[in-house]
Amino acid sequence: MTQKTIIIQKAEKDSRSIAMLVQTACMFSSHIVIESGRKSINAKSLMGVMALGLQNGDAIVVTADGLDEAEACEKVVEYLSA
Repeated sequence: MTQKTIIIQKAEKDSRSIAMLVQTACMFSSHIVIESGRKSINAKSLMGVMALGLQNGDAIVVTADGLDEAEACEKVVEYLSA
């Protein structure tokens, strides 16, 4: 399952919100990937998400593959666009 979204957080991603994103992704058994531009990272990797450097207004693609892929994709997109 794949969903596209625009990051619309009120503030840019700081270390705490990045950790919360990784925790959200880790709740699911599915493999979750976040793509921004030419970069693609494992959403369950703190270092990967930090390296992605997400900012307000960035267009991203979230892809989840596994038994709970629909819910995983939905929750990660919800977190990034809330």
